[in-house]
Amino acid sequence: MIIAPGAFHLGHYLPIDRQRAIARQCRKLIDGEVPGYVPTVRGGGKMHVRMLCLGRHWNGQTYQYEPTRSDFDAQPAPPLPDDFRALAREIAVAAGMTLAADLCILNYYDAGGRMGLHQDKDESAASIAAGLPVVSVSLGDTARFLFGGLKRREPVEVMPLESGDAFVFGGPARLRYHGVSRILPGTAPPELDMSGRFNLTFRQYDI
Repeated sequence: MIIAPGAFHLGHYLPIDRQRAIARQCRKLIDGEVPGYVPTVRGGGKMHVRMLCLGRHWNGQTYQYEPTRSDFDAQPAPPLPDDFRALAREIAVAAGMTLAADLCILNYYDAGGRMGLHQDKDESAASIAAGLPVVSVSLGDTARFLFGGLKRREPVEVMPLESGDAFVFGGPARLRYHGVSRILPGTAPPELDMSGRFNLTFRQYDI
């Protein structure tokens, strides 16, 4: 479904067997040797998600990407798995775009998780200027997703993102504001044996 020029909601894109395999992989990654954590951002506030960056680390203090988690424990960012790269490429193609993802931000939302309206604008100037898309994958509980305009005060569309959904925004939609206002507990497919929500957002830092 086309939400706006350059923005596509691919509802129920992933069948349950693929969801289960990816969710299992997400769980192993976020509880792995380099585990997910709750970032502290500029100003001292804490985010309302548990985050793990793959391929490159996003620093919540500087709002820049770096090879190690200098804002937390100085460990190197784990590599982006090849099957995740392939998934991002596949979904981008399904939306009529191309993406050679070199990083993924994996967020886990518990029942109280949320994400304020923001722009994904910390990738390279060349990547953003080219309109290379962000590819998002949802697993687990349904999220109340907010999709706004290019300015913070523009109207916001509210839509559910359910388990197995993909959302792609690039081109003229690349810098549109977006966020998650709440999670709907207990809505995850029982086959996933999970509560909360995993969200993977794939990006290409540079061209």
